[in-house]
Amino acid sequence: MRGPESAMVLAAGLGTRMRPLTETRPKALVEVAGRTLIDRVLDRLVEAGVRRAVVNVHHFADMLEAHLARRTDIEILIADERAALLDSGGGVRNALPLLGREPIFVANIDSLWTEGATPPLEQMKAAWDPARMDMLLLLTRRGHGIGFEGPRGFLMDADGRLAHSADDAQPAPFANVGFQILKPEILDGEPEGAFSILPVWWRLQGQGRLFGVVMDAFWMHVGDPAARAEAEARLTR
Repeated sequence: MRGPESAMVLAAGLGTRMRPLTETRPKALVEVAGRTLIDRVLDRLVEAGVRRAVVNVHHFADMLEAHLARRTDIEILIADERAALLDSGGGVRNALPLLGREPIFVANIDSLWTEGATPPLEQMKAAWDPARMDMLLLLTRRGHGIGFEGPRGFLMDADGRLAHSADDAQPAPFANVGFQILKPEILDGEPEGAFSILPVWWRLQGQGRLFGVVMDAFWMHVGDPAARAEAEARLTR
């Protein structure tokens, strides 16, 4: 099934929780089971039919650019954030001239998984309906991954529409894993500079245009050295 052919890969963060590994390299170049985080994400995108990835860079930017230049299976463009970090929303908005106007994948570099019956990005492509949706989040079930921290997350109705749960007393059943499909135009009215994408989520939720699909895979959030070790052990079983 055809899906987005362009993707934004968010790789500009400082990786402070991953120290000391990020004292000599960007988080994107931290290896898990012999392969860097960014290559693992790009591999998934290539498998899903993505032809072009825009990668934002900041921390050890030259090192990351040199690494990415070695890939020949996907066109890679650089969104330069050396001057200042732009956060999740600002980073995507800054890259829109490189991404085009068709729906795109947006991917975090610290989200890995072991396959279920259907590859998660294929699940996203099958669920994506631009007539009903402006954004589709990839979700995991509570208890079916590593790194679902805290009680907050999402509720989902029978049609797949999402509502954020802020009830700390009642843990939410689903969490966002850091992959989404979105229409670039939802960011057109946002200001230039740094901003989080979370207020955009809440705006779309209020409009009934925020949807989710639950991955058929075991998710691993590789946010710190301990999580990296746990993910590596699972991937090398």
